[in-house]
Amino acid sequence: MKKTIAIAVSMAATPAIAGTVTVTIPRINVAEYHMPYVAVWIEPKAGGPARTLALWYDVDKRGAEPGTKWLADLRTWWRKGGRSLNLPADGVSGATRAPGAHRIAIPASVKPGSYTLFVEAAREDGGRELVSLPLDIPTRAAAKASGKTELGAVSLSPR
Repeated sequence: MKKTIAIAVSMAATPAIAGTVTVTIPRINVAEYHMPYVAVWIEPKAGGPARTLALWYDVDKRGAEPGTKWLADLRTWWRKGGRSLNLPADGVSGATRAPGAHRIAIPASVKPGSYTLFVEAAREDGGRELVSLPLDIPTRAAAKASGKTELGAVSLSPR
């Protein structure tokens, strides 16, 4: 009698993405350093609502002055729709990040078209900075911009 052994191969599902944004937070040499709050969002060039891709803030701070209190310091993002975002937002909200390069996936659910990518940072006892890049979905070409103080290189790459 022959015995047949069946082997099931399971492949982990990888979420589809429309591109990748890399945000670099520079190391700033100051006496008292606070990691910046950062918002990353896109807006259709033809007009329409902004879509937040990432929001890094003090998600664990509770009490009389919760971490969300200072999100209005991300002024452009706040006016473009941040104030109406229900926080914490799954898949968007996260803790502040240390200096270094951090990757953010642009979800495949973003409809094809022309957009502007925005990255805004604000730091306690520091400054504010806003960097923008043109973005076409599907993403076919790399693009790069650079901040001057609170943000370093911001780059966009296909998948």
